[in-house]
Amino acid sequence: MELEEQKSLKSFNTFGIDVTASFFVEVSSEDELLQVLKENQEKEKFILSGGSNMLLTQNIDALIIYINIKGIDEKTTDTNTVFVTANAGENWHEFVSYCIEKNYGGLENLSLIPGYVGSSPIQNIGAYGVEIKDTFVKCTVIDLKTGNKKTFTKDECNFGYRNSVFKHEFKNKYVITSVTFELTTTNHKINTSYGAIENALKDLKISTPTLRDISNAVISIRKSKLPDPSIIGNSGSFFKNPIISASHFIELQKKYPKIPYYTINEQQTKIPAGWLIEQADFKGKRYGDAGVHDKQALVLVNHGNASGKEILEVASMIQLKVKNIFDIKLETEVNIF
Repeated sequence: MELEEQKSLKSFNTFGIDVTASFFVEVSSEDELLQVLKENQEKEKFILSGGSNMLLTQNIDALIIYINIKGIDEKTTDTNTVFVTANAGENWHEFVSYCIEKNYGGLENLSLIPGYVGSSPIQNIGAYGVEIKDTFVKCTVIDLKTGNKKTFTKDECNFGYRNSVFKHEFKNKYVITSVTFELTTTNHKINTSYGAIENALKDLKISTPTLRDISNAVISIRKSKLPDPSIIGNSGSFFKNPIISASHFIELQKKYPKIPYYTINEQQTKIPAGWLIEQADFKGKRYGDAGVHDKQALVLVNHGNASGKEILEVASMIQLKVKNIFDIKLETEVNIF
């Protein structure tokens, strides 16, 4: 465990933005984390894990604590239930693959999402009809000021659409060190509610999918639409899919009969942000090294040497034009620093 100064964060964020941290330390255990907190009480703290859901727009004048705490623990309670606890530094996709290999069901729709386990509750990550909250039991956290350990239950996390208490009232107050999930071992609830999964399974001629089949279908879909951060810098979906009133949607549907949508309830309708951005003519556009992906308009990309501010400028242009055309405000899914 070494405290470094003026550390480049280019390789620690999936956008590949080259900014500098005043101080940087990597911790691989709770004891190391507690030691760092005790020895650096006067420094402002910035918690970093997979760096996959963030846009860095400036140098970070703080102590970056890179969470690399590994380990997975299991506890079986009955013939169909297992509680799996993963430490914060576990790679998310590798953790999902581990569960599938063990025939533990519940996370397969969340395959190939970049990032680490520790950051998954913050965003309530989700994909293809499944969210973290569906299997989440609890997470263990450490208070950054006091070093005290605390447990947050599902209800205490107040999960919402790409949202939790850790993005608002408890932002920068705690660091998540482990997350526990309740998964199935036999009677799995296979979720193929999203059409893209159904179509992928039909192409593979699979009528009774296994956990692995669902995972493979999701991986295939994501690879066909989303760029690999190791090839081109990006942070996946940049914007949330907006939820609008049913009356607003009816008016839009009159003008755009083919507008895709998902009914939330009688009062609310969700619209794919990627469709809105594509209709606003941003898909595949490039502004210097900052741009919009040519296969999925929901993804902003760094073609090489874009700064965080340049990518944020593109995002602002998109928000303004979508607002002007559709009267819909797009909210960012990524955390902006």
